[in-house]
Amino acid sequence: MFSNGFSKKSGLRSTHRQSRGIVASDLRMRDSLFIKILLYPFSLIYGAVVIFRNWLFNIKVLESKSYRASGSKVICVGNITMGGTGKTPVTEYLVRLLKDNYSVCVLSRGYKRKTSGFVLSSGKSLPRDIGDEPYQIKQKFPDITLAVDGNRCRGIEKVLSDVKPRPDVFLLDDAFQHRYVTPDLAILLIDYNRLITDDLLFPAGNLREPAKSKDRAQIVVVTKCPADIKPIEFRIIGKKLKLYPYQSLHFTTTKYDEPKALFEGNGKVVKADSISGYEALLLTGIANPAPFEEYVRKLVKNVEMMNFSDHHNFSKNDYSNIERAFGKLSSEKKIIITTEKDAVRMKNDPNFPESLKNHIYHIPMSVSFLYGGEDFDKQILKLCGKK
Repeated sequence: MFSNGFSKKSGLRSTHRQSRGIVASDLRMRDSLFIKILLYPFSLIYGAVVIFRNWLFNIKVLESKSYRASGSKVICVGNITMGGTGKTPVTEYLVRLLKDNYSVCVLSRGYKRKTSGFVLSSGKSLPRDIGDEPYQIKQKFPDITLAVDGNRCRGIEKVLSDVKPRPDVFLLDDAFQHRYVTPDLAILLIDYNRLITDDLLFPAGNLREPAKSKDRAQIVVVTKCPADIKPIEFRIIGKKLKLYPYQSLHFTTTKYDEPKALFEGNGKVVKADSISGYEALLLTGIANPAPFEEYVRKLVKNVEMMNFSDHHNFSKNDYSNIERAFGKLSSEKKIIITTEKDAVRMKNDPNFPESLKNHIYHIPMSVSFLYGGEDFDKQILKLCGKK
């Protein structure tokens, strides 16, 4: 026996398990690299098509409309990558900044809604009518105008003709690639964990456009940064991105609020630091759940994870599986935690189990600027003008 309390045989088994883990990790990396190599020719073809399309806009063969003559300003918020970069929290930040002094309209495409064409949101609109994120925004800011339309030009023109008084500012959510509209200001969001300079074009990577498309943005925001990011990283990322003098660079982190009961009449609001002894079933149906999972694991002692696809519509079978998974948690102190976006769908779902309504909470989130926040606000307010 060794003096540290394990046998030579068990030590060998442990070493063998570690070796297998390392080998498995190397194999996954090699397989991933192999897949990227296989897909790279298709990325070149995809990139050529995207570059050609952008060139047609640049030489004005494809028309891009400006709405300056209407008197309304158009601010575009978007990205050039697959998956979430935090567009909705940034859009909500802009709404908070502007809503008290300007008439604001948020225009989104309404991803995965069940309707089509132009829809002007009313107080009775549901997620299936306008989409998850637009519904979430309208619930938070009921006094703003919110509309959805995949055709942003048509959407702007319908709002200008139908809504009185006309909006002072249009916020186009997820529209950086929608080049049929010429925005007065374009805001490009880049995920700190997936910098566009370190990525490849789809399908080998996550880029929807070449990284050079960032040049169309007047403001670049690196989102989802660690709260304790070092100042030297600001400079390193800035050098990587190689922005032009007309572009400003800003950094944000995700700020999480206290967990809130999804069904307010049945649950109670809890302090984040009061659930450290709980077991949690974590439900996510978002593009990149890793940062949210990391945050929740800091709150509670044990987390069981159930991941679903982005914008997942929960079925009765899903809810049955969730009930079983929650029932298997052994602690008397247990809780279900989900994202703000998933909560929107669940709260409006008549199939959500009654047995879980007392136990499920969601965690609202927002953005907080780490660097350049005041300059960001000034740039937005300067564009909108004095009121």
